[in-house]
Amino acid sequence: MRIVIISLVFSWVMSCEPGNKDKNTSAMPPIMPTKQLNAAFLIVDGVYNSELIAPMDILHHTIFHTAPGIHVFTIAPQKDTILTFEGLKIIPDYAINDSLPDIDILIVPSAKHSMDSDLENKELIQFVAEKGRRALYTISLCDGAFVLAKANLLNTYQCTTFPGDIDRFKQTFPQLTIHKDVSFVHDRRSLTSAGGAKSYDVALYLVEILYGKEVAKRIAKGLVIDWDLATIKHVTTNY
Repeated sequence: MRIVIISLVFSWVMSCEPGNKDKNTSAMPPIMPTKQLNAAFLIVDGVYNSELIAPMDILHHTIFHTAPGIHVFTIAPQKDTILTFEGLKIIPDYAINDSLPDIDILIVPSAKHSMDSDLENKELIQFVAEKGRRALYTISLCDGAFVLAKANLLNTYQCTTFPGDIDRFKQTFPQLTIHKDVSFVHDRRSLTSAGGAKSYDVALYLVEILYGKEVAKRIAKGLVIDWDLATIKHVTTNY
């Protein structure tokens, strides 16, 4: 029985795996998940508003445009108020040691210390490593890519990060293939974004490959965004 269950789960996950780089992403049929997906945003003190709120807006709005859509929630090291870099106070839904819902999409926004002390937080990195390995997709925004790389989730993957930190990213993780001058990179289960206002792009892209172009366009229209994947400079390697 255990072998059958594992086989069924593996088949479902593989059905969500990206394809190959020669395919036209916008022409691919959407995956159309048959269950509600859970998207967890990992937040720490100093998290940047744009990298958190932009993708959260997009993924949350799926529930108004398709069923079953995506359920979003936040997770922090402790269940204490998180202070963003810009001064916004956020009460997380969960702490990392809580009993958590299954995480289908793990999102790591950039934070003030994503390139230094956050990488030395063993509990945080272990959490990212464990949950990221089980997730259907991992997404980093801006310097959140440093956290994914430290958790060994980007090894053999192509990726990107905040434009001003590309050189530091290469120096810190020389084994990675890193792209510059792109909005985002999608390689297999990993999506890495340049961050900032570009954080909308990677989230809309994920919505498009999951639920289709029309759903992505309706969500974008509601947020006054002109969405056309063909105009977005990005790299896809295995979809």
